[in-house]
Amino acid sequence: MAHESPIDCGNPAECLDLLKRLRMLDIDATQRTLADIVAALLRALPAPNQHLEVLEAARAQVDFVQAEMAKRYAAHPLPPDSSENETLARVVSLWRGMARSYAQISRQDAASGTLDDQRALLAQRRVDYTGRALLEYFRAHRAPPHGTWAELHDSYSVAEARGVAGVRVPDSLNEVWKAQSALEAYVSALLVDLANPFGRGEREFRWVYRWAQRFAPYCSLDAEPDTGRTEAAAFGIDLAGDHGPRPLWLIGPPGAGVRRFDASRLAGQIRAVLTQFRQGVAPASLGLGADCPTDACAALLLSLYRPWGLASAARRFPRRSGKGSAELCGDWLTIGFHIGGRTFEQPTGGVMAGNLARDISLLTFGERGPEAVPGRPEQLRQRLAATLGFVCGHWDIVDHSVNGFRLQQHPHTERLEHHQLVGIRPPDGERFLLGQVTWLMYREDGVMEAGIHVLAGLPKVVAARLFGLNIGTHVAYQQVFLLPATPALKAPASLVLPGGWFQARRVIEVHDDEAAQVRLTGLLARGTNFDQVSFEALTDPARDAPQETGH
Repeated sequence: MAHESPIDCGNPAECLDLLKRLRMLDIDATQRTLADIVAALLRALPAPNQHLEVLEAARAQVDFVQAEMAKRYAAHPLPPDSSENETLARVVSLWRGMARSYAQISRQDAASGTLDDQRALLAQRRVDYTGRALLEYFRAHRAPPHGTWAELHDSYSVAEARGVAGVRVPDSLNEVWKAQSALEAYVSALLVDLANPFGRGEREFRWVYRWAQRFAPYCSLDAEPDTGRTEAAAFGIDLAGDHGPRPLWLIGPPGAGVRRFDASRLAGQIRAVLTQFRQGVAPASLGLGADCPTDACAALLLSLYRPWGLASAARRFPRRSGKGSAELCGDWLTIGFHIGGRTFEQPTGGVMAGNLARDISLLTFGERGPEAVPGRPEQLRQRLAATLGFVCGHWDIVDHSVNGFRLQQHPHTERLEHHQLVGIRPPDGERFLLGQVTWLMYREDGVMEAGIHVLAGLPKVVAARLFGLNIGTHVAYQQVFLLPATPALKAPASLVLPGGWFQARRVIEVHDDEAAQVRLTGLLARGTNFDQVSFEALTDPARDAPQETGH
């Protein structure tokens, strides 16, 4: 429990005594006490060696309470008007207080030199805590405020200038190595930034941060250009800037304040780990954590191979500035309505029941609506969607590429999740497409930005149900989506099914114009609410279909 009696938090001896008596029963009170200690010592400026002793004694407790506090906003993007904004501000403030404390000790000791043997440790701690403040915004899916990146670059620049950036020091909080240098602490933050942090849920973000520390020793920052490397495909860091890694060609050649991010050794490490996964080696024995299932580890690490192992800044499809408004919806039935132009119903008589002209009758209180209203299909769709509750949100397009959009909206009207299936209609498109949310982020002004990856092909609504000898014909069909093959993008024909449907070689019945049995052959993508799968038609369903007892 936090200390409640009067205490001089600027007195190192009293601080050490208090730290020994702290109990973690009240996280809020304990965090405030730790913040008070850090702030009071900064004001009191005790002897550098005594100040350092208190900070080192507090590190484990600070780490624990900060992680507990962060759980309050890590599960979903944190809007600027949320009640948990104070929590985020407190967590960031304590990280920054720790960073400033180690910087102050270093400056204060510069004249006397009593802590010369601790210069590398002071530098590493400062970089590490400055980086943690930045990463807290990533965890909350909030754009870092102005100056946040500049603070991190400055902390590393000081370590580099003093010649201690590459010196490893003991760090019990580093889960894998139990040691870290200022360079490795700095690279860890860069790796997290390169890992699409705004596209990670709470669990994945925790793994990415741990793995960034795990793989940081295999990366370096170079002040000289690599004549054997295509610099256009490399990341660079501008130590005088206020932003993260960018394509090197955008910020200039290495030298002065520009560094080239070199992860050539990391590529081999990632390949080696993936190979060991295939040989049955557990993630925990590879320093990846005991809480990571092998299949999830392999999928995440594979997605990190390009930005981490290759340090490649090249996009498969260049982005262009966008304008206009896109319609977007995330509800499964709403997506189907806007793609198919009708509400989903069980197949009858060999065809899907319901069509837009029939559904328009809902607008006339049961009377048959007109078969078509020339020149006004969009207005009819909007009216019908409003009547049925299948309403889309409108998002402004920031930029776009062939296979995706960067959107923004304020105020935010629909709650989205990472990797969720959505329907999207671009302003210049007549049809709705299927997409997946790849990242979410709130800006300081309250605007939410979202990245949407578009699934290849024009989707079609079809019906599907599980199929097997033990499954009767009474089992209801569910709405699913069929995507045709897109040879130009090397995308095979696929089905987008409700989440959890995929099992290797499972047979399902798909009803389009008629019923047919197909076998699921591969999982192409998995989101929070869908499985995108490849499939093959069965030539002899009675022979090929396995027995199923239900989903």
